[in-house]
Amino acid sequence: MGRGGPSRFDNPPPGWVGAREAAARLGVQPATLYTYVSRGWVRTAGARRQRLYAVEDLERLRARHDARAGHGPVAAGALRWGEAVLQTRVSQVTPEGPRYRGHAALALVRVGTPFEAVAELLWGATLDASPWAPLDPAWGSLAALLPPRAPVLPTLLAGLALRALDPEAPDDGPSVARDALRGMARLLGRSFGHEQSMDTTYQQRSIASMACISFGIKPLPLAVAALDRCLVLVADHELNAGTFAARVAASAGAGLRASMVAALAAMTGPRHGAASDALEALLGAHATPEGAREAALGEHARGGSLAGFGHPLYPRGDPRGAELLGLAAELGDGGAAGAALRAVSEALAGVGHPAPNLDAGLVALRAALGLPRGAGAGLFALGRGAGWAAHVFEQRADGALLRPRARYVE
Repeated sequence: MGRGGPSRFDNPPPGWVGAREAAARLGVQPATLYTYVSRGWVRTAGARRQRLYAVEDLERLRARHDARAGHGPVAAGALRWGEAVLQTRVSQVTPEGPRYRGHAALALVRVGTPFEAVAELLWGATLDASPWAPLDPAWGSLAALLPPRAPVLPTLLAGLALRALDPEAPDDGPSVARDALRGMARLLGRSFGHEQSMDTTYQQRSIASMACISFGIKPLPLAVAALDRCLVLVADHELNAGTFAARVAASAGAGLRASMVAALAAMTGPRHGAASDALEALLGAHATPEGAREAALGEHARGGSLAGFGHPLYPRGDPRGAELLGLAAELGDGGAAGAALRAVSEALAGVGHPAPNLDAGLVALRAALGLPRGAGAGLFALGRGAGWAAHVFEQRADGALLRPRARYVE
C-alpha cells in the first residue's frame, strides 16, 4: 500500500485518480509521473497495476508548472501551495523545518534559546534575551469583560480586538508586539479558568512561565523549558493562512493588533490552528486506544485526511511534529490521550499514512504536561503571534497593498 490513500479502488473515492488521468492532468509521460512519486511529491495507493494518485498533489505540481511557465492561472495556483507570491526575510521553510532569519528553528530549540529572544530575532533584532516589561494591568480589566472558559482562540481574538479599541495607544512596533504576546498569555488564563486573584502573579515572568500559570500548572523549570521550546518551534512558518491574513490587513494600513486579530480569525478554522482540537476530538471520542486506532484506520481506508497527520510542505514528515513528539515522550506517557495518540500514529504508519505533524506534536505535549484540552491551540496562537508581528512589520515597511485579482468564470 502506498502513502496516504484508500485500500479499495474499484470505485475510487474523490481525490484519487488512476495513472493515465494523473499523467494527463500533469501533461507528462507516465515515466515522469513515476519520478514525481519516487521523490515524494505525489502520494500513491494500491497495487502496482491499480495504482491511484492523490489529486491534491497533482494540482499542486500543476500549479507550480503553470507559475514557472507564466500561464494565466498563475495566481490561483500560487495561492494553493504553489509558487511564492512575495518576498520575505522573516522565515524560510526547508525540509529540516523552518529557519528564522537564517537560524534553524530546531537548532535554536536544542540550545535552549528563549522564546523572547527568538521573537526579537524575527522582528529584525539580534537574539536578545533581555527581560520584557511587566504585564500592563489593563489586561486584567480587559480579561474580566470576556466570558470565562470560552474557547481559547475566540477568547484571544476578542481580547486583542478590545485592546485595539484605545485610540490613543500606539499600535505598531516591537513594544506593542511584546505587550500583545504578554496579553495573550494572560488571556489564556481566562479561557482555561486558571486566572489568579492578583495579576502580580504574572509579573516579570517569561511568556512560557505565564502560560504555565494560565494553564493551571506550576511554572517549574521542566514545564517552563518544555513550553519555551514549543513556542520557539511554532513562532513562524512563512505564509500560512493566518500570517497571510495578517499581511493583507497590514497592507491595507491596519495596525498591529488589528492585523493579529485577522490572523486569529483565520486560525479558528479546523484546517489551521484548530487542527489540534480536531485531533483531540478524535482521540477523546473513544474509550480505548484501540477504538481510536480503528476509527483512524477507517478514515484512512476511505481516503480521508486526518487532522494532525501529513503536511504538503513536508512530504517526508514534519520535523516540528517529530521534535515535539520526542519532547513529550521524555516528559511522560500522557495518560489516555497519549496512549490513544501513540496507537493511532503506529497504526497509520503501518499503512503508509503521512507522518504526524505539528498539531499531533502539540497534542502529545499537552497530554504529557497534563495541560487542559485545547491548550495545544492556545500554544500555537501564542507562539505564532511573534511571527505575525514580524510579517506585519515587514509588510508595512513594504508599503504595497496586497490586492490579488480573481478570474471570472460562468
